[in-house]
Amino acid sequence: MVVVSSEKLGYALDTAQQAIQAGQVVCLPTDTVYGIGADPFSYDAVTALLTAKSRTRAMPPPVLVSSVEQAQTLVAQLPDSARAVMAEFWPGALTVILPAREELGWDLGETFGTVAVRMPDDAVTLEFLRRVGPLAVTSANKTGQKPATDISRAVEQLSDAVAVYIDGGTSPGGVPSTIIRWNSADDSYEVLRQGALSREDLTRVIKLQESA
Repeated sequence: MVVVSSEKLGYALDTAQQAIQAGQVVCLPTDTVYGIGADPFSYDAVTALLTAKSRTRAMPPPVLVSSVEQAQTLVAQLPDSARAVMAEFWPGALTVILPAREELGWDLGETFGTVAVRMPDDAVTLEFLRRVGPLAVTSANKTGQKPATDISRAVEQLSDAVAVYIDGGTSPGGVPSTIIRWNSADDSYEVLRQGALSREDLTRVIKLQESA
């Protein structure tokens, strides 16, 4: 286990990238709370991620991406309305669930053929995602305990289950992301969790896209 400061950004990202490539788990700052991430294409890495969290595959992790374009490499279809919402609110506290590409060949758990994608509003983590590609990420805490808003709380809960901790200072915390599930068949959507973004925010953007 190693803790590195994001002030030494190149070294921090290099160290974390080596851990991801070795199938290990890393801890990253985000725009809400600290998260732990792993290679979504590695069964063993996802298992290590879920084990660190004390979680089973019945609760699969979302996937963080660096852009709409990176998200598009993971999804089978991206409806215009979903793309419009991503363009408006990413990076930010919006998670979008869409059908996953069948050829991905990954096993995040019981996703029922979908993937939950989000682009976090954190410069350090976005740079890391541009380097290593999409990451399966969940909040940096044991299931049932409070998510960590600073690196010491993450280390206290997760210890050696995480190989590299990137210390980005105190995270903003606050309201979690809004989660939307899209039905590509009829371009309808369902708000599964209202978080930082309201239904009114989402409806406004979707109506503007539909009237364009």
